[in-house]
Amino acid sequence: MKCQLFRSTVLGVSTLLLACLIVACAGAPKKHSGAPFKDVVHANADKMFVDGQQVFRFDTFGDEAFWGGKLRLHEPIAGEKHGGKGPGLTPKQALAVGLKVDTDQLPGPVVALLKAKKVDFDDPKYTILLLKHDAVVGIKAFWDEKKENITSIGITCGFCHSTVDDAIQPGIGRRLDGWPNRDLNVGQIVLLAPNPQPLADQLGVDMATVKKVLQSWGPGKYDAELNFDGKAMRPDGKSAAVLIPPAFGLAGVGNHTWSGSRTSIPYWNAYVAVTQMHGSGTFIDPRLDTPENPVAVKNGLAHMRDNPDNVTSKLAALHYYQLSIPAPAPPNNSYNAQAAQTGQQLFQGKAKCATCHVPPLFTEPGWNLHSAEEIGVDDFQANRSPGEHKYRTAPLKGLFAHMDGGFYHDGRFATLNDVVDHYNQHLKLGLSTEEKAAVVEYLKSL
Repeated sequence: MKCQLFRSTVLGVSTLLLACLIVACAGAPKKHSGAPFKDVVHANADKMFVDGQQVFRFDTFGDEAFWGGKLRLHEPIAGEKHGGKGPGLTPKQALAVGLKVDTDQLPGPVVALLKAKKVDFDDPKYTILLLKHDAVVGIKAFWDEKKENITSIGITCGFCHSTVDDAIQPGIGRRLDGWPNRDLNVGQIVLLAPNPQPLADQLGVDMATVKKVLQSWGPGKYDAELNFDGKAMRPDGKSAAVLIPPAFGLAGVGNHTWSGSRTSIPYWNAYVAVTQMHGSGTFIDPRLDTPENPVAVKNGLAHMRDNPDNVTSKLAALHYYQLSIPAPAPPNNSYNAQAAQTGQQLFQGKAKCATCHVPPLFTEPGWNLHSAEEIGVDDFQANRSPGEHKYRTAPLKGLFAHMDGGFYHDGRFATLNDVVDHYNQHLKLGLSTEEKAAVVEYLKSL
């Protein structure tokens, strides 16, 4: 009797547990519902690309509050006829400081006028026309309700990291995202502002010093460390500004900035958007809160938490778009193909280039940093950023697109011949004149 009762009890409990399990399984969420997940991935990729491109090209992250609101940079650009002061900036003056015009943003009739050379480049009204169509690369104008007067102006990622193909004339053509603008004279553009005093206040120097520093940069260079360490000049007396780097061909590349201590593209995007572009956002790096960075410590730049945060939500899409930009292939007639074949063999053999510039990334997979001593240069720039105090192995694809201004972080080598000759001497490679020339042709072919 007891056994029968026990069996009945066990059977009842088992039945109850089974019922609960069935109910639980029926109500459990599925791993994925709706469209096939591969379609979700494709849709996400498309959206990330479109959103990231929009951010890269046109998003100011709210930095117009600084460039327009504090420095009042919009006033000399707009001129008195459009809410500013003075005659206004002419297209000729804009092109002279390296600004570019993206014809894809312009209506057909305006492009036709440009092609027919019927635009007066000394007339500021055409600058206003270009700004209304967001055709000045990297510059975003803000307007009153009637879109007649410019109320402020901001800059975007494309300001430094886009140029044009010069299809119509130098400085005017189709946009080339990721290509460094080596004509851009950032210092001269900043000096157009009627009130650069906020820069002097941040750096803790007088206006004469600010002007001297900005004038020292020259075309294609910018100093993204200055408002952290306050070091405007190198020990040799030359400007501490470095070349604007390409933002293409970064997929698969590890450390990607000149000194490598800015460990990822999203890090650099946040750093630049908040501390350099002066957008409103969040940037945190306690490594920079040190005596070596007195300006950053004074201004709290290592712990920025602005409200609103116009940056953080855009970092993912911006990163995705940047990784989507391939290194451009050089024109076929821009190098000696036969010599390049010989150069490739030397690159992978006697010249030892491939030891660090590992094909097809042409940088080391993984840890791509080297000490200044290893590569035979001074360590000034490497020591300005946190972490390893080293230099990264720069990827080599698309070199033809940024030969202006020289090579290495500060352009110290004027030509590729100079770079190859430097390594030939530093590493004691024993390359002949003909062999060095062949390596150069191969570099130009990448």
